[in-house]
Amino acid sequence: MEKALEFLKKAGTFYLATVDENGQPRVRPFGAVCAIDGRLCLITSNQKDVYKQIMKNPKVEISGMVGGEWIRLAAEAHEDVRRESRVAMLEANPALKGMYSPDDGKIAVLYLKNATATFCSFTAAPETITF
Repeated sequence: MEKALEFLKKAGTFYLATVDENGQPRVRPFGAVCAIDGRLCLITSNQKDVYKQIMKNPKVEISGMVGGEWIRLAAEAHEDVRRESRVAMLEANPALKGMYSPDDGKIAVLYLKNATATFCSFTAAPETITF
């Protein structure tokens, strides 16, 4: 998990894909990530379509690139409803404090479960980890 977390942090912006109610793939940029209780976590608003799509179908894929290397990460995203997780996410990503607060009723912390991350480049064999 640590290698995937560090890669996504280094990428800065990575892309999360979900599927909408009509089976259409939807991809959007994300940038906030951290580890909470040994789990890789993301943040979104429970008011957004991405949240609603994940609640209906937790299977997601993430891709990001750093230089000539990229990650493909397939996982299930599940909500962590604990207040301490919302606080931890905002502490790890202080730029979000202008948009969210732990008790605003909008913040949704998502942790990844059953994840497989594949690290690729043009110059080396792919490396796959699970967490």
